[in-house]
Amino acid sequence: MKINVNILIFEKNINMSKPESRMKKFSNRISNKIDEIFIQEKSLSLSSLNLINKEEELKIIKQLISFIDLTTLEGTDTKEKVKELCKKAKNPLSYFQGFDSPQSNINDSSNKKPITDIPSFSKNNNNFLHCAAVCVYPCFINIVKKSLKGSNVKTASVTTAFPSGQYPMELKLKDVKYCVKSGADEIDMVISRGRFLSGNFNYVYNEVNKVKKICTSDLSVGKSNKKRKKVTLKVILETGELGMLENIRKASFIAMSAGADFIKTSTGKIQPAATLPATLVMAEAIREFYNETGIKKGLKPAGGIKTTKQAIEYYMLIKNVLGDEWLIPELFRIGASSLLDNLVQELVVRGSMSA
Repeated sequence: MKINVNILIFEKNINMSKPESRMKKFSNRISNKIDEIFIQEKSLSLSSLNLINKEEELKIIKQLISFIDLTTLEGTDTKEKVKELCKKAKNPLSYFQGFDSPQSNINDSSNKKPITDIPSFSKNNNNFLHCAAVCVYPCFINIVKKSLKGSNVKTASVTTAFPSGQYPMELKLKDVKYCVKSGADEIDMVISRGRFLSGNFNYVYNEVNKVKKICTSDLSVGKSNKKRKKVTLKVILETGELGMLENIRKASFIAMSAGADFIKTSTGKIQPAATLPATLVMAEAIREFYNETGIKKGLKPAGGIKTTKQAIEYYMLIKNVLGDEWLIPELFRIGASSLLDNLVQELVVRGSMSA
């Protein structure tokens, strides 16, 4: 489909269920100018923790654990590391370590204690405390799928020549097909930022739309030849490379119109990664898209979110822009690695103190 981002076509009888129609609907307003200083100040205001009491913070921390896409995307990743990550994602509170040092590592088994030793927690009331997904490179999908069997944690994989996106379209689509056939529940694709910054918005729209079609096709899985349900598509904009906030807004609408289930800030491989202003622009685009189409899209800030305070700031931003209905794993995720350890430590310390 060829799109024109400078012309808005108003059609009273437009079919908003079709991606092409959605792109026409938003083609002009995605070029609106944005006051960056205003957005910076607004994002700080909307993410403020000033009105939250300690009890509310504890509830938010529990929710945040369920929003995490626990991620490892390193060249040094091994099967053993991925399996250990899956154990942590399935039951983050099953074991914990002492908190004498800020460098403490929950994976270190030398100082772990069963969660049942901690006041305020028991096996009967924390079953919901698991991560949303484990996100890995394609070669680890089978390992993650087996390790997560029987849990509610999803298997996610990066695709389309992550993190650069600098592969021919044909190879990107083969990458996605491999991931879906291998059993990925969720696909985290990157857009072609070079094409976007060159003004080739049609290419970006089409690549997202082609990936979406694979995610909704009846590809068989492995030897069982079992048919898949729809695979969730998260589209990484890499906001740190897009420059102006106008570009982030524009890329958000292109991705959503092309079929993205989530729009995601970053790969975590460049700086800046996730920022509050970029996330605010994306959240407002989601709100506008929903108001026009009735279709809810998810948001995933990722990269550089490490502390409990940072995570709660993003939580408050989403709450204040999109409302409580977006505060579910189906519509809000945080891509992170070290954040989970910090949330668990905070939860255990506060639970122990309140007991």
